[in-house]
Amino acid sequence: MESASLQKTPLHAAHVSLGAKMMPFGGFDMPVQYSGIIDEHMAVREAAGLFDVSHMGEVLVTGPEAFSFVQHLVTNDAARLVDGQAMYTVMCRPDGGIVDDLLVYRLAEQQYLLVINAANIDKDWAWMQANNPMEATLENQSDAYGLLAIQGPRAFEIVQSITEVPVGDLKFYHFLQPDDGSFLGLSDVILSYTGYTGEPGMEIYCRAEDTEQIWQALLEAGTPQGLKPAGLGARDTLRLEAGFCLYGNDLTDNTSPLEGGLGWLTKLDKGDFIGREALLAQKAEGLTRKLVGFVMTERGIPRAGYSLVDESGTEIGIVTSGTQSPILGQGIGLGYVPNAPAFTTPGETLYVQARNRQLKAVVTRPPFHKKK
Repeated sequence: MESASLQKTPLHAAHVSLGAKMMPFGGFDMPVQYSGIIDEHMAVREAAGLFDVSHMGEVLVTGPEAFSFVQHLVTNDAARLVDGQAMYTVMCRPDGGIVDDLLVYRLAEQQYLLVINAANIDKDWAWMQANNPMEATLENQSDAYGLLAIQGPRAFEIVQSITEVPVGDLKFYHFLQPDDGSFLGLSDVILSYTGYTGEPGMEIYCRAEDTEQIWQALLEAGTPQGLKPAGLGARDTLRLEAGFCLYGNDLTDNTSPLEGGLGWLTKLDKGDFIGREALLAQKAEGLTRKLVGFVMTERGIPRAGYSLVDESGTEIGIVTSGTQSPILGQGIGLGYVPNAPAFTTPGETLYVQARNRQLKAVVTRPPFHKKK
């Protein structure tokens, strides 16, 4: 895709001025790296990294039917949310295939914010509109939002240094909405604690026009503490070390949340939702395949699309995500295999078919990185 046809986040000029290597992602021209993927990866593990994730989509759901719509749309239980709380979930097709994974923020009793993947904004928006029998009010506000993620052991300390908002009090999967100007004098800000790296950190939602002010304030305050701007390359290696799925790789419209290890967010007893009947049937019949993690015990990097084989070389599955772990110094990956103890039990052996070589790997339950 030509760069002229790509969308740009509010920070595009800032990335270019920092010398970032840019690449197309989800229809946007995005930074893949600045100082280098490994350098940025280790900054997040040891200090902090700052990501521009303004390409993500945001859909606002409001009105007296807002809750009913969210419950109908997603597999997790929105009834468990209170104001200021978020949840991770997926929305499924009637056959149980995953349309997308997303975050749901309960802003108020009749107001929810759904945060969706950049590459799926148009598809998800069309899906939501087509599956809104209760006629909740939906607004695609993706272009109005900027979104930053600051991740790492010093992330909260750095954010606290630029605001009076008590961000240290935030609990995991909760958020604050400081509209009194206490965050850099800005309004319409959401300070959230979820994360996609396996490290503590915050997501900062703001008006698109305020994104660069926040970006610069964080870099100025955080650089002496080891903060570095980080791109999509490090974001991918970090999420994979932490064992988090990526839509389009590990989760697709041909995989179910039960197969993808997301049974914990599939609340089959909450009442009706899109895909529930298919998932109930799949659970009753038993899974035929399952997503597992593995670590290479031979030198080699598993790549998405490589075959997973047994000792005799018979294909049993496929690698959906793979990389070289900067922490382990070994290849790591996720992939689908038959749901049998010989292929899914931690410690069992699999092989990655890398061109003409069969490389040994051991089934390992994520996260792959070991916390000190």
